[in-house]
Amino acid sequence: MIPLVQLVPLPPAIWTGLAGRSEMVLALELAGLQPGWAPITVSPDQTWQAFLAMLPPIAAFVGILSLSLATTSRLMVFYLVAAVFSVMLGAAQLASGGQQLYVWATTAAGSVNGLFANRNHLATLLVTLLPFATVMGAAALRRRHDDRRLPLWFGAVFIGIVVIGLAAIRSRAGVILLGPSIVLSLLAAWIAAGRGRPGPALIGLAAAFVVAIGTVSAIALPPILERFDSQAAPEGRFENWPIVVQASDTYLPLGSGIGSFDAVFRSVEPLETLDPTFFNHAHNEYLEIWLEAGWLAAALLIAFLIWYGRRCWAAWRAGTSRERDLQRAASIGILMMLAHSVVDYPLRTAALAVLFAVCLALLEKAGQPSERQIGA
Repeated sequence: MIPLVQLVPLPPAIWTGLAGRSEMVLALELAGLQPGWAPITVSPDQTWQAFLAMLPPIAAFVGILSLSLATTSRLMVFYLVAAVFSVMLGAAQLASGGQQLYVWATTAAGSVNGLFANRNHLATLLVTLLPFATVMGAAALRRRHDDRRLPLWFGAVFIGIVVIGLAAIRSRAGVILLGPSIVLSLLAAWIAAGRGRPGPALIGLAAAFVVAIGTVSAIALPPILERFDSQAAPEGRFENWPIVVQASDTYLPLGSGIGSFDAVFRSVEPLETLDPTFFNHAHNEYLEIWLEAGWLAAALLIAFLIWYGRRCWAAWRAGTSRERDLQRAASIGILMMLAHSVVDYPLRTAALAVLFAVCLALLEKAGQPSERQIGA
């Protein structure tokens, strides 16, 4: 609702007194114009587009809440298959050396992007889906049917694809988040397998991680380490964060408007930092929403984190069931996206925003009895 509130027209006596609007008032005075009614946001068109961009995640969230467990499981399998396809497409992009296999015109040719315009977002997809593949593979150990081998094999193969894919993608955030994602995924897999003594299959699933990481370390470690060399190329996001903080203070307490970052940053960017590139986002989601929505966004974020903590507690302390397995995997996926948002903006990508909403809906169900408990 924040973008809609920021789009409500206000009388001149109110909006001209808001923080950060003095230059807008001065521009009108220099043009010989009287201030009229205007909204809180300084970029109404971008704020409206931001609201429209939220509709697909909202639809996904509401839809998942109404889906059955079987349908939800099939949806997550679709996500896993789509991720594998995206990695395979990325490998073809890297091998082609041209622009023809890239889905988006504004992208970095020569990178492993898959279906995304940015390699970092493909990395986010992989570390977010890793716990789902691991948990669904381990959950098959509870079944005493012959069809349990397929999820196990697929989980092990997906693990290898993720590790090798991240090595080829060379996303620094993806490489850093891989460790926590692996540890939490194995913990969730142990719970999904029944919390007992790890059997050969579960040990084999863990061994898949070790083998994949060892292989990648032996082959592709030097190029990955080059991405962490701060001397090779300056890191613009760290240098610009203080500028974003200073601009945020100018627009408190209401913010400049959702989606207005680009316009605001261009107005405060120091001349000495200008170059052929442009800083379209803060590359820190928390700083960006602080600039765009101020105190209201901060309060909403705190409320969200409280909700997230409570649902995680309910999901992880619950018994073993297919639904609880997906909820624990979703809690890990949410954490990976929240962590990546510290240095990037994955949730401003439509596909990842929808996946984030799917994970939120799955975790929301942790506050309800599972289907197995209802049936009992």
